[in-house]
Amino acid sequence: MQVMPRPRPPHLHREITRHGKAAWYVRVGKGPRIRIRAEFGTPEFDVEYQAAVSGAARPLKNAPAITTLAWLVARYRGTSAWTELSVATRRQRENILRHVLETAGDKPFASIGAAAINAGIERRAKTPAQAYHFLETMRGLFRWAKKAGMVKADPTADVDAPRRKQGPGFRAWTEDDVAIYETRWPIGTKERVWLAVLLYTGLRRGDAVRLGRQHVRDGVAQLATEKTGTA
Repeated sequence: MQVMPRPRPPHLHREITRHGKAAWYVRVGKGPRIRIRAEFGTPEFDVEYQAAVSGAARPLKNAPAITTLAWLVARYRGTSAWTELSVATRRQRENILRHVLETAGDKPFASIGAAAINAGIERRAKTPAQAYHFLETMRGLFRWAKKAGMVKADPTADVDAPRRKQGPGFRAWTEDDVAIYETRWPIGTKERVWLAVLLYTGLRRGDAVRLGRQHVRDGVAQLATEKTGTA
């Protein structure tokens, strides 16, 4: 027989069925009773309980089961931990999450451990930048999940960030390089405009591609940057 938790979590009730088995329900105030289907004492039970208490236990038709990684990501997208990220960061992480969900969206998120995170890093080992951003994305997800009581441990906590390749990087242009380019692309060409934007504004690439005539007033270009919102 299952042991009644002590102290019992709020709004959690147990009934014995006519077959002598324990059935667990959540009822908040005078609201509807919500059956917890998972086995008591499992991480899946904790997830269903938290979802029932928060009012998220009645998913829409064809919505992911509340024990899956897809469900956890959907909940994460509706939190301040996600919305407070910059637009550029959300766009980058959304792209990573899309690929993750294509391969593991139907997996129970409670079963994801450090080994799965390390395997994801290894699959991206040829592109260390992608591996690093994958880890940061999953770390943000599971840090929130742990604080929200969705998981008992953060599987990314003890995972080391992948080492970035050391090298000279791209060669910086000299003044002679700029002069050669300007000779090839005179004022009035799109290529010359791009050189001016990248060379003289100091904008990040993501902001440089947004800059246009709509941002120019009285000969001065001004826009709010994606990453920090600074004008």
